[in-house]
Amino acid sequence: MKIAVQMYSLRNEIKDKKTLFAALEKVKEIGYDGVEFAGYYGVGAKEIRAKLDELGLVCVGGHIGLDDFKKGKLEETIEFQHTLGVKAVGVGGAPHKTMEQCVKTGKVLCRAKEYAMAKYGITTYYHNHTEEFKPLRNKRLPIDVIGSYTDLEIDTYWSHYAGVDNYKFLIDHMKNIVLLHLKDGVDGHPKALGEGDCDVKSVINAAKVMDIEWAVVENDDPVPNGFDDVARSLKYLKSIM
Repeated sequence: MKIAVQMYSLRNEIKDKKTLFAALEKVKEIGYDGVEFAGYYGVGAKEIRAKLDELGLVCVGGHIGLDDFKKGKLEETIEFQHTLGVKAVGVGGAPHKTMEQCVKTGKVLCRAKEYAMAKYGITTYYHNHTEEFKPLRNKRLPIDVIGSYTDLEIDTYWSHYAGVDNYKFLIDHMKNIVLLHLKDGVDGHPKALGEGDCDVKSVINAAKVMDIEWAVVENDDPVPNGFDDVARSLKYLKSIM
């Protein structure tokens, strides 16, 4: 299993192309193998790919808007992602509060997946927060409804915070999961890995059983800054892997 970092963790350090590329250099220096983007700061896919190749980093995915997967934008979206070299791309969240919203979100990602898989072998995924584990009126979970249409990227802190047994859930859904988000926290407040109460070790154990290729470190609220925070997370991961 290789470890990437969600660049959202470093958003306070990035403003433009220069600082984006500097951040990628720092990510490599810290010891990460790849990145998952959450914005491209107006930089073209070819330029980003060239920088990634120069550094020996892999783009494992990206969080983009649901509208980017809809007709009129889909072809451009997938060409951009193909240039970056991704095998999967998804959304960091989308409407999911009702059954109708879950189905609509799932169908958009499903149609995008069908197109992207046929053309480049790229799949789509949905990234959860806590609410996707709260039952709908028909008792089904939003994560299961959406996951019946597309693949999943499970954020294992938000699932933990929702009261989910991460090990069991990950094993039970392994065929539907393409990426894992490794995150920690206390009372719904994200922390660096090893500094919260998430069952990170059981997540790693599940990931090994699942033979997950990439796990992604993320912290929504890094302290004292993104670089120091993700460096502590990687150090902790290496100590338990």
